[in-house]
Amino acid sequence: MFKDRKEAGQKLARALKKYRNKKVLVLAIPRGGVDVAYEVAKYLNSEFSLLIARKLPYPDNPEAGFGAIAEDGSTFIFEFAKQELSREMIEEIKKGQKEEIKRRIKILRKNKKLPSMKGKIIILIDDGLAMGSTMRAAILMCKKKKPAKLVVAVPVSGRNVAKEISKEIDELIILEKPEFFEAVAQVYQNWYDVSDAEVLEIMKRWAERKQIT
Repeated sequence: MFKDRKEAGQKLARALKKYRNKKVLVLAIPRGGVDVAYEVAKYLNSEFSLLIARKLPYPDNPEAGFGAIAEDGSTFIFEFAKQELSREMIEEIKKGQKEEIKRRIKILRKNKKLPSMKGKIIILIDDGLAMGSTMRAAILMCKKKKPAKLVVAVPVSGRNVAKEISKEIDELIILEKPEFFEAVAQVYQNWYDVSDAEVLEIMKRWAERKQIT
């Protein structure tokens, strides 16, 4: 459905056309969401930054997550996980992810603070929603910052996750909701794990754009 994240971002940008030249802050969830969000922010002529949120992985299966934590400590945990894991274990896993969040703020955002969200239209972007835990942690954080409107925009999502997340925000934009959805990667021809270096290159391009304009 999409050649790569860049193409997905360009298509998502057009779906968000009504927000062009408005008081908008586009926030990408690194690392996969950055290339998508860059294309959106460029098209909308908006502010652009990175909101760091991390999946909380199961200790015996790091690929699977039971929740997520955002950079301000806002935490989303699936109800079933509270029965499966002790409070001490959850806190220990959160502690590890807080360290990675600090690292990403330092490396990817150069320790800069997030722009103010108050009174702005916030558009949260990732490359897709599987279980949607990192997005839900990001939503919890953004709500505390009193935005005028909170929008989530992604190229692809599972249908159940879309339904649940739509209840938590003002608007949800999804380009594709496949009937048989297994993973975000299935809608990208060119899928790979995004590196810190690629994120830094995208943010460098953004900084250069702002200097020119």
